[in-house]
Amino acid sequence: MMELNGRPVEREALRAMALTNYGHFTTLRVDDGRVRGLGLHLARLARDCRAVFGAELDTDRVRAYARRAVAGPGGGSRAVVRVSVFDPDLDIGRPAAPATPHVLVTRRPVGALPLPPLRVKTVPYVRDLPAVKHLGLFGALHARRAAQLDGYDDALFHGPDGHVSEGGTWNVGFVRADGTVVWPRADVLPGVTMALLQQAHAHTTEPVTLAEAPGMRAAFATNANVGVRAIAALDDTALDPGHPVTAALRARYLALPGDEL
Repeated sequence: MMELNGRPVEREALRAMALTNYGHFTTLRVDDGRVRGLGLHLARLARDCRAVFGAELDTDRVRAYARRAVAGPGGGSRAVVRVSVFDPDLDIGRPAAPATPHVLVTRRPVGALPLPPLRVKTVPYVRDLPAVKHLGLFGALHARRAAQLDGYDDALFHGPDGHVSEGGTWNVGFVRADGTVVWPRADVLPGVTMALLQQAHAHTTEPVTLAEAPGMRAAFATNANVGVRAIAALDDTALDPGHPVTAALRARYLALPGDEL
């Protein structure tokens, strides 16, 4: 299912996304008609629209579009909904021209949770404008592809300073031997799921170096689609995918009631 501004999308309207790839998005997981962190998702869209286009976004309209997408033909009370914001009339030669952001909403089936643990490879990479969830995924997906070709499931990024940051489409958290949850302090996307977990569970936020990361007892990936997904290996170092702290975080996240879309 795909709609632009609440109407069936025409192919021509998507040309700007294909040719310029300039815009931003957020992904919502809808369970029983409710979204965990809905207000944070809408706030992200409004914040990123100002950063990317210098324009205000009507989040009530966005919410109505997302609700329509879930309830549309073939839909139901559970789905993964992606809301992308872009300007079909963007001129690649004049991106500073006043913009008229449009809202593209897509819907796909939702998968069961939890997903199996990940094996990740650390790679040097820093996303462009890390604080914005933008459409420019080439670098992140190229890193993921390279990691998979080396036999891993995904890539975990680190900066030139040797500090671990994030995955291509997820935040990462660690669990120390004493049970402390550690979120890396680095230039990362401020993830909605990460924010919800930080509100629900005691933690610390501090730099995590490549040398320190393998010494953690456990690690996990977080985003709206996967919730809390255990990491079973970091490079050649095995971690505990069944650590009780990871299990507790997953249970707390799944217990969040969410907001009605």
